[in-house]
Amino acid sequence: METKKLFLVHNQLSKLLSSLNQSGYQCIGPQVKDGVIVYDVLNDVRQLPWGVRDLQAPGKYRLDKTANPENAFGWANGAQAIKPLTFKSEETLWKVTRDENGQLAFKSIDPEAKPVAIIGARPCDLAAMLIMDKVFIEGAYKDVRYQARREKLFTVVVNCTAPSANCFCVGANGDVRAKDHFDLAMTELEDGFVVEVGSDAGQSIIEKLSLQPAAIEQIQTADQRLEAAAQSQTKKLPKGDLKEKLFNNLDSEKWNEIAKRCLSCTNCTQVCPTCFCHSEGDVPALDGASSEHKRLWDSCFTEGHSRLHSEVVRDDTAKRYRQWLIHKLGTWADQFGTSGCVGCGRCITWCPVGIDITEEAAALCSEQEKSK
Repeated sequence: METKKLFLVHNQLSKLLSSLNQSGYQCIGPQVKDGVIVYDVLNDVRQLPWGVRDLQAPGKYRLDKTANPENAFGWANGAQAIKPLTFKSEETLWKVTRDENGQLAFKSIDPEAKPVAIIGARPCDLAAMLIMDKVFIEGAYKDVRYQARREKLFTVVVNCTAPSANCFCVGANGDVRAKDHFDLAMTELEDGFVVEVGSDAGQSIIEKLSLQPAAIEQIQTADQRLEAAAQSQTKKLPKGDLKEKLFNNLDSEKWNEIAKRCLSCTNCTQVCPTCFCHSEGDVPALDGASSEHKRLWDSCFTEGHSRLHSEVVRDDTAKRYRQWLIHKLGTWADQFGTSGCVGCGRCITWCPVGIDITEEAAALCSEQEKSK
């Protein structure tokens, strides 16, 4: 496969969009809606957030203008990642109907899997999707719904040149640059994008655009911007074996101190690109003639999530936050061979009270070190 880097000027973005549409993909891309950047159906490149940046802090998010109105990706992220495209927030698994004689008939609902191209996913979002792959399709039991959508997903990653103050992908062993497992990866400059092809599907799309090779100066500028973006991040997770450090601090008073601030609102798990907790339930029709069995996103912060045999195992917020943090940073590796955190910073931004996972993890690990 051709690996040389190409250059796509800004006014050729519409050609990329057309090429994807002509290849059968529905395009999804970032756009401003209700004061936040969200991913939605992209029919025209003018829908992109041109000249927009995001200002993030613990518990805070707002949009502002960038110095360059010609840039479409001068922002870090919004509340969404790739997860809603592959792991639906709500879907029907099967349906049961009752005929006039009272006979029940069960029917499995096939997954909806249309070709989709996401334009503008971030490297942290791609890293999160690869973790979700481990959860849903790389184990002994595959989720056919996730797998069907995943196999028809085309990813155009835009490398991150403008991290927010809450981003810490570098401090979570990640990178502002996508290195593999993408179809196309782009780094935005003043007048266009340095493009790298990562798959046969990506090569097929890019060949239709007749792009010129990127100049050495353009490649160097892109590398410099990415290096500066990586250096700008100040937050990070503690080093070492976090599972051991956190398990050695199970009885710390710190958990109760966090719980006094935590609302158990579930925001952190809803915006997290790797959280996969879900529940299932039946939704009967009003006439009693049918019922749908649905799967819904859930959260380990809800009371019902730990209900076993009519008893709630994690009956207070301290236990729920402890479960979430230790699983995310520790026991996730036992299950899937990787951390459950990619450093996107969304849980910090969208926490109503601004709880910072990096600060809390550091404080807990520091207590453990002092106890030694």
